[in-house]
Amino acid sequence: MNDPGTADTPRPVEERLRAALAARANAVGPADLRPLRPPSAAPHPRRPALPPLRLRGAAVGLLALAAVVALVLLTLHDTRTRPAEPARSPRPAVTTPVPVPVPSGTVRTPVAVPSPASEPPRPAG
Repeated sequence: MNDPGTADTPRPVEERLRAALAARANAVGPADLRPLRPPSAAPHPRRPALPPLRLRGAAVGLLALAAVVALVLLTLHDTRTRPAEPARSPRPAVTTPVPVPVPSGTVRTPVAVPSPASEPPRPAG
């Protein structure tokens, strides 16, 4: 790119660029410049100013409150529209017919005996 031996001699592109910049600088005179004005008190903001901190805090608080109220109302509304579960009858005690020894000549009838699962637990001892 830049040869070390040619640092003193300018290239033709650099000469043309310097000549163009010098011509442009010489073309500007005092009539082309605007008069000097003192700076204004309030510079133009780059972005719109934010509302005061209290107003922002109140707005955020109201939005959070509205979200909580909506959540509560939606969950309560869901339980009211859900139909109730059908009632369940308690399980009857399971009985097993046990043959009872009867003297001969009489009719045998089975007797219902509660299952061991329905008996109350006996104290150990």
